[in-house]
Amino acid sequence: MAEEAKTTGPVRMVAIENMVENIRYKSQILARTNKIDSAVTATGLIGFTAGLLCALILILVPALLVG
Repeated sequence: MAEEAKTTGPVRMVAIENMVENIRYKSQILARTNKIDSAVTATGLIGFTAGLLCALILILVPALLVG
């Protein structure tokens, strides 16, 4: 019985360490996703305005040159 306790101890520690590593990995992915979402939200209006201006320039300049 003493030998069983010794063999199950390290196996349980390995399983716990694997679970902790998995949780750590998932928390890093979640933190990265939240940072990206915050950055996109913070710069969304600026990006939309810049894209709108570029689109208008690409449409209006050729139309004025042709017309």
